[in-house]
Amino acid sequence: MAAAAGEVMARWLLWLILASASIRRVLANAEGDALNSLKSNLDDPNNVLQSWDPSLVNPCTWFHVTCSPDNHVIRVDLGNAQLSGALVPQLAQLTNLQYLELYSNRISGPIPSELGNLSNLVSLDLYLNNITGGIPDSLANLQKLRFLRLNNNSLSGQIPVSLTNIGTLQVLDLSSNDLTGNIPITGSFARFTPISFQNNRLNATPVTPSSPLSPPSSSSQGSSATSIGAIAGSVAAGAAMLFAAPAIGFVWWRRRRQQEYFFDVPAEEDPEVHLGQLKRFSLRELQVATDNFSNKNILGKGGFGKVYKGRLADGSLVAVKRLKEERTPGGELQFQTEIEMISMAVHRNLLRLRGFCMTPTERLLVYPFMANGSVASCLRDRPPSQPPLDWSIRPRVALGAARGLSYLHDHCDPKIIHRDVKAANILLDEEFEAVVGDFGLAKLMDYKDTHVTTAVRGTIGHIAPEYLSTGKSSEKTDVFGYGITLLELITGQRAFDLARLANDDDVMLLDWVKGLLSEKKLDILVDPDLQNTYVDAEVESLIQVALLCTRGTPMERPKMSEVVRMLEGDGLTERWEEWQKVELVRREKPIFVNSSWIVDSTENLPPDELTGPR
Repeated sequence: MAAAAGEVMARWLLWLILASASIRRVLANAEGDALNSLKSNLDDPNNVLQSWDPSLVNPCTWFHVTCSPDNHVIRVDLGNAQLSGALVPQLAQLTNLQYLELYSNRISGPIPSELGNLSNLVSLDLYLNNITGGIPDSLANLQKLRFLRLNNNSLSGQIPVSLTNIGTLQVLDLSSNDLTGNIPITGSFARFTPISFQNNRLNATPVTPSSPLSPPSSSSQGSSATSIGAIAGSVAAGAAMLFAAPAIGFVWWRRRRQQEYFFDVPAEEDPEVHLGQLKRFSLRELQVATDNFSNKNILGKGGFGKVYKGRLADGSLVAVKRLKEERTPGGELQFQTEIEMISMAVHRNLLRLRGFCMTPTERLLVYPFMANGSVASCLRDRPPSQPPLDWSIRPRVALGAARGLSYLHDHCDPKIIHRDVKAANILLDEEFEAVVGDFGLAKLMDYKDTHVTTAVRGTIGHIAPEYLSTGKSSEKTDVFGYGITLLELITGQRAFDLARLANDDDVMLLDWVKGLLSEKKLDILVDPDLQNTYVDAEVESLIQVALLCTRGTPMERPKMSEVVRMLEGDGLTERWEEWQKVELVRREKPIFVNSSWIVDSTENLPPDELTGPR
């Protein structure tokens, strides 16, 4: 009797296994069919979709497709693939899809309204295409959507007010389209800046969002079929959950551990900074994230190596710094010690190290991706469609960078000297908050000792004279570099530019600025891209801080903590007047700019301190 009952139970379990497997195959086929429909509707000149073989049961083996542990498609990554054609409504069959990345292609036609059925969608990136038509109202159904980027297309019509009901929305970019009507600046849209809507034909008239839209009457026609499907799905899901529960529990436990794996300090004033645990990535993870370190994903290059844009398995964007290999005795220990020290610097104006990878042949650092690039790229290397860095942002960037450097100097033990402070190393997040980056190769100092190096690291135009001539770096070398960075923010110019020779100007930015100030040409000094939209008093204050930071001798320069206070409006007038009194003793003829005295202090430096980059 017991044996018979056991046999019945075994058969029942076997049936459940076969049923759940069959359901998974059907779902996989449906998702594969949807992706194959997309492939059939696209022109693929580079054969990036070559692996999308419709004869295969499971699309999870296809390139540019990521699946969950239970073989559901959760991400499609086809950015920068030179694809053309149109999107297809069959994409709505990817019911578990979280990330749809089709940016920077030549896709045309409308956005299918059926995309509003992708209830699990977190990110919809369709920017830099040729998409036409309106923004579907149905996108308001995507209540998990956090990133919506539709910029640089040819979308027309009005912005659906219903989109303001998406409470999860964190990033929105509808710029550079042909949208008309009013900007809904209430609801979830209230947090977004005008940059999100620029280069359209929109009015900034507030629009009160209506209550969540009722479903159209036509949807009721399929309600009975949907209910039947829901019941069948519930039965199948229950059977699948019987066997998947242990796996789900394990995945949940792993994710909980990952969430607890990172360490952060909530405030600058917190004196207790402990070493957090960094995630150690596998080389394979980072190869997949960067498409095997593809050249198309290169964000920048430098003396340290290359930086690549990547997307991790959880969908988050990262910047992967691939360091040049230097085979030295004890290299692994030195590298590990270095990243441990870097991880101690945790501040909202410092680029947080997220993790690392260390193999016998590779050294990689993983950072969060900064959406707006560097200050240098915003000033000088932006695409034509991108507006210049607004003046209202520039003083805020100056203050944020100063706070980050002040934290490195005064709140890290041992203190960290950056040694390459410049606009290219000041990054901007989604809200244009300044984040100091690239101090991964910075030298660490004891409070009492100055570190003497055998090789000067830095960028021409930003290097302090004493560092170049003696090799001695201190926090005051960072102050000098910061002063040059302020001049970059004000002028939009490079710190060292041979092109200025064509106009018989100085190649060094500091000398060029001082020359214009001596000739009372303040209007020529300010970045022409601003088109006279700056505030004179703010420009003058930043110039004063910059000149105080670039004084010839280190002891005459302020500390970064003092720079922060001056930028906040505390002590700049007194510090400036004090310097002017000293300079009046040194020289008889001061230089005036408006009501302020701008003095070229380099003329009074001893010869050994004039050997800097001039």
